[in-house]
Amino acid sequence: MNSNLSIFSHENKSKATVKVQLDEFTDMASDYFDYEFDGVSTFEMWGKPDIPDEFSLGLIVGPSGSGKSTLLKDFGEEEIFEWVHDKAIVSHFETPEKAIKKLSAVGLNTVPSWFRPYRVLSTGEKFRADLARKLHSNAVIDEFTSVVDRNVAKAASRSVRRYVSKEGLDNVVIASCHRDIIEWLEPDWVFDTSNGSYYKGRYLRPRITIEIYAGKHSMWRMFAPHHYLTANLNKAARCFLAYWENNLIGFIGSLPQPSGTIQNAWRESRTVILPDYQGLGIGPRFSDGVAKIHFDEGKRYYSRTPHERLGAYRDYSDHWKKTSSYGKVVSPMGNMKNWKHDLRVCYSHEYIK
Repeated sequence: MNSNLSIFSHENKSKATVKVQLDEFTDMASDYFDYEFDGVSTFEMWGKPDIPDEFSLGLIVGPSGSGKSTLLKDFGEEEIFEWVHDKAIVSHFETPEKAIKKLSAVGLNTVPSWFRPYRVLSTGEKFRADLARKLHSNAVIDEFTSVVDRNVAKAASRSVRRYVSKEGLDNVVIASCHRDIIEWLEPDWVFDTSNGSYYKGRYLRPRITIEIYAGKHSMWRMFAPHHYLTANLNKAARCFLAYWENNLIGFIGSLPQPSGTIQNAWRESRTVILPDYQGLGIGPRFSDGVAKIHFDEGKRYYSRTPHERLGAYRDYSDHWKKTSSYGKVVSPMGNMKNWKHDLRVCYSHEYIK
């Protein structure tokens, strides 16, 4: 928790009542449990806390039945989007450019999934796709991460924080029953409906430590479906596996790069982070680790990618330098004759320390 975090008590509560019709079902249920019921239920609701007029991201957190959803309505109505049965999810945005930007922003980086209809996606992919359409200034999002496992929840929270900050979004409010996302979401304020506590100030994001091991070529089968260009991997590839908290999460393959002028050189050939772990910033650090392994062995190590975020990371990193082919229109695969798609501008770097 950030040392600058302030905690306040909020006691603004009101009572509300709802009435239902009595029938044989309510009569039998009340008799069975000796519960006196006259058709009227009374419950307490939290009032809106005294928050700043302008903020980037706020979080309402608390157990089920504690009034999160009711309080969230004070900030606006959640948008519910429809997904066309036979249209790809990438086709549901205002423009193709926004589709690419927003799907990438929420960590849905398994590109083949963009071209599938919503109905066949996994639960985690559906959650991220919904999130991509909802994220904008003044958005309210209920039941955040309630339907996904905790790895997806943490990754999606990190992605949301990054997108909100990068795009300069204002007054986004999220409600969730899970507290494990707070440090990843880094909200400007948190209101806890379990006790009325109001927290103001940023939490510190947890540190991620991954372990890298040498792997076998056969492990590529697990990652191949998630690579955006090809499922093939050269038999000569050195294979590396990334683990986080004892979970296998990533794969990198590197290949020798014979050259008349550069000796003992290798290049990054395939990099895949499993979908549930995308959006945490693991890919660039994993790549750094594999590059360092080669570097420490006395090898030169190169990487070429059309991925804007990875390329930009290396532009500002002290560990990489641009090569002479940086920014040229080339094949990301490195082998022009085997490249059957449009050529594109690529980020090209060499690892230097």
